[in-house]
Amino acid sequence: MNDGEDWLMRPVLEGLCRYEGLADGTLSLEDLLVMNQALDVKHENERRWLDHEKNKR
Repeated sequence: MNDGEDWLMRPVLEGLCRYEGLADGTLSLEDLLVMNQALDVKHENERRWLDHEKNKR
């Protein structure tokens, strides 16, 4: 993807919103920021959980 498009499309690909919301302006850049921050937290928590599970063995 071109520069920045991955950041714009990430919430769509993760199922948090629909592409139409981007295309028609329903979603603001602030909305996208909040969704991307939430995804960062979710993925970091998943990574930590996997590390924890791996280290338990």
